[in-house]
Amino acid sequence: MVKIVVTGISILSCLGDTQATWEGVINGISGIKFHQPFDYFPPLPLALINSHPSLIDDVTTTLIQDLLIRSNLELPLKDTGIVVGSSRGCQSHWENFLSCPKSRFSPPWLNTLPCQPSSIIARYIQSSSIVLSPTNACATGLVTIAQGYELIKQQRCERVIVGAIETPVTPLTMTGFTQMKALSNMGCDPFGKARNGFVLGEGGALLVLESEALAKSRQAKIYGEILAWGMSCDAQAMTAPEKEGYTAISSIEQCLQRSQIQRHEIDYIHAHGTGTILNDQREAKIINQLFPHYPQVSSTKGVTGHTLGASGAISTALSLLSLDRQILLPNTSLSPSEFELNFCTKSQKHPLRKILCFSFGFGGQNVVISIGIN
Repeated sequence: MVKIVVTGISILSCLGDTQATWEGVINGISGIKFHQPFDYFPPLPLALINSHPSLIDDVTTTLIQDLLIRSNLELPLKDTGIVVGSSRGCQSHWENFLSCPKSRFSPPWLNTLPCQPSSIIARYIQSSSIVLSPTNACATGLVTIAQGYELIKQQRCERVIVGAIETPVTPLTMTGFTQMKALSNMGCDPFGKARNGFVLGEGGALLVLESEALAKSRQAKIYGEILAWGMSCDAQAMTAPEKEGYTAISSIEQCLQRSQIQRHEIDYIHAHGTGTILNDQREAKIINQLFPHYPQVSSTKGVTGHTLGASGAISTALSLLSLDRQILLPNTSLSPSEFELNFCTKSQKHPLRKILCFSFGFGGQNVVISIGIN
């Protein structure tokens, strides 16, 4: 049986690079600040990498350069597959084109297709292997991991770079979420009683997946194993989740069955935890129903913001670091919790063997990834 392991991790968030993001998360230091990037919007809490909105090209290049250093890989990587997605892609470029009609049909437009992050990475590492660019709303990051896992399982690749990247702070995105009343005006409060929406954030994460045999042959550091995945779709509404959680539960059960692990073996759940009324309510209900053994639970969006499609990639990357270092990730919220879950309120040493990462996107897209160590 082919085991798929993670041998490289790179994160970029409002907190900084991989190490800065890790330190910010475990110390409960939020990177969310009030910004007014566009003068026709009032100041709002946002999770920006810099003082102004970033471009997806720059974030992608920074992440792949850092990943290669951290995974001890050298160019070229011709046989390495790529599955890197984004829910917003190059939307900021498109909005600029529309506001400047003369540049609408200029050559740079060809470099603003939705697959731009995966294309940048493919060119950078000189890959001639499979290149995919999924888009599954806020579940995009976990979908890329599942697809990369399957490429190795099916022996179509021995190594795949997976992940997701978002730079969604644009006028159109902010207008849309404001009209939906989805954005918070105070900050991100995962599972808190006073929660009133999510905080839009920038960033992304990349992982190197490879067969255990290949990883051992090059004496690579192994952060953990991708055990399995589960997916489902509510197919009910454009935005609101199916409130009873039946389809989300089916994705969790799929994942556990494929992982060949029992519910009581889960030590920690990295929840989607957006700070919205409906998501947190449904997610808490699901966790209480399926995991009566009271596993540790947290969402890190309280300090990183909600990076939409990249959020699952970032949460999995942080969970792998948590697994490797045997340190729990705290749930940083602004108000007392509304739900009776076993929230980790501060980072601490804790025995971790099996972890679940949840992503529940608009359109009812539910994806779950299980990771573990021997």
